[in-house]
Amino acid sequence: MSRALAQGRAARPEPPSRAALLASLLRKRAAAHNVGAQELEALLRDQIRWSLPIERDPVSAE
Repeated sequence: MSRALAQGRAARPEPPSRAALLASLLRKRAAAHNVGAQELEALLRDQIRWSLPIERDPVSAE
């Protein structure tokens, strides 16, 4: 057991893209909603907002 603790958790592979990350977060949020886990759903909603792209210089549609 001490060897397992010393090694820590296995590193998770990074998602291939921002879209893949958002899709994963949205699936987790939907699952939390379906089971009624309101606090977890709110946490995931915040993570989704944080991971959305920020448009710093929007182009006007004129």
